[in-house]
Amino acid sequence: MIISFLIVIIGIIPIVLAISVLKIYKGSELSYALLFYMLSISFWQIDIAVLYLKGILSEELILWLFKFFRAGPTFMIPLVFYLSYVTVKTHSAYIKDNQFYRPLVSIFNRKVLVLLVVWSTFVFIVNLTDYGIIGLKEVQIINTNSSFYFPEYGPLQSLYVVHTASFVIFIVFSYFISKYIQNIYLKGFLRTFSFCSFLLFLSGLLNFAPGTGALYSSFGVIIFSVIIIFSFVKMNTMMTISYNQLLERQKKLDYTGNLTASLVHEVKNSLQIIKGYSKLMSELTPLPDQGKHMNEMIQIAADQLHDLTLNYTKYIKYKSIEFKMFDLNEIIDQAIELSKEVHKENSVEISFEKKYKTLKAYVNNTYIKQVFVNLIKNSLEAIPQDRKVRRIVFSTNVEGDRIIIDIVDTGIGVPLENWEAIFDPFISFKKEGLGLGLPFIKKIIFEHRGDIKIIDSGSHGTHFQIILPQYAFSDFYTH
Repeated sequence: MIISFLIVIIGIIPIVLAISVLKIYKGSELSYALLFYMLSISFWQIDIAVLYLKGILSEELILWLFKFFRAGPTFMIPLVFYLSYVTVKTHSAYIKDNQFYRPLVSIFNRKVLVLLVVWSTFVFIVNLTDYGIIGLKEVQIINTNSSFYFPEYGPLQSLYVVHTASFVIFIVFSYFISKYIQNIYLKGFLRTFSFCSFLLFLSGLLNFAPGTGALYSSFGVIIFSVIIIFSFVKMNTMMTISYNQLLERQKKLDYTGNLTASLVHEVKNSLQIIKGYSKLMSELTPLPDQGKHMNEMIQIAADQLHDLTLNYTKYIKYKSIEFKMFDLNEIIDQAIELSKEVHKENSVEISFEKKYKTLKAYVNNTYIKQVFVNLIKNSLEAIPQDRKVRRIVFSTNVEGDRIIIDIVDTGIGVPLENWEAIFDPFISFKKEGLGLGLPFIKKIIFEHRGDIKIIDSGSHGTHFQIILPQYAFSDFYTH
């Protein structure tokens, strides 16, 4: 009786902790999954506890309770699968180009989840019959005077064994998938969860040995519950801190934007002087061809800066951006031309692999051009001087009503854990960087109802991808 009571108390620990977490982190899909997973562990422990109620309850009632509460360990398998399924569904954008993406999607989808629930239900129903468990027998615990009931298994017990073994497979998958998650906090939690679940499984295996007294899993549950809840709370706390820091940086960015507005007027005055003298230079005396080209580039750059300040002034005043149909091929060519002298100085080859003669898109010409100029600048700075292959390649593709623009460089790459952070304002990994270039790019692409992300990055270089809608969009257009 005392042993049974202690096991039940241990079994209540995970469910109490999970409910507490759910109250703190309302609406979190992961917290709900954790709640049901912990509930299944509690059922598992109650399933063990009833075996120690000899003399308190009838053998028939103990057998029925044992069969019923075996739903806990039985449905732990689809719950672990569900965790992996949610991870693949939520983070598929970051593993899409990986060679394992298609196999993962073919396994971790809603249909397989439903099938696994149906299968688990079938295994549970078999467990309720004499094909799963025939009855109970009294067993003496090794080196003690205590005894408890141990189940006598039926001819289809192998179904339950195979079903339980699949738990390890899905735990391994969960750990494997965690490698491709950008969020370092979620990655750490999933790895801890996978590792602790595997240890919990090993402790549960000892329950199949009658002489152990079916208590080892209870110790495993205590350790598992404490570590997992601590890890989950730590993950959410760190994510909250990170979010608050982002809000502070965003406030700072808004303030910087307002300050910049007051400087635009002075920039425009300086631009008028540059453009005026540049025009006079071309009229005063005949210039050599090289001088003419340099002067033309000064005028082109000045025009781009003038258009940029003009657009920025309108955006501050009206909080909107003007869009028209432009040829993206021409815009990319112009951005490369604007960066020509810089990439020549750095001995970097910039190429544009044109797939279409014209590629019309509904964009703001000035802003999108500046996006490409900034990306070229970032890529140039990322390519080390000792790199033999020094190249930046633009390519385009059309998928339905979306335009896909890929920019691949041969720079030093971005660590996986920073793939998201580099788009946050005032986050820079350069010594003299302000951390405003990529956030500007992200904001402009979002204003175009598009997206920009890193597809791949490593010591070989970085692959950025921009997705833009091809046609005019309403205010309710969503990518």
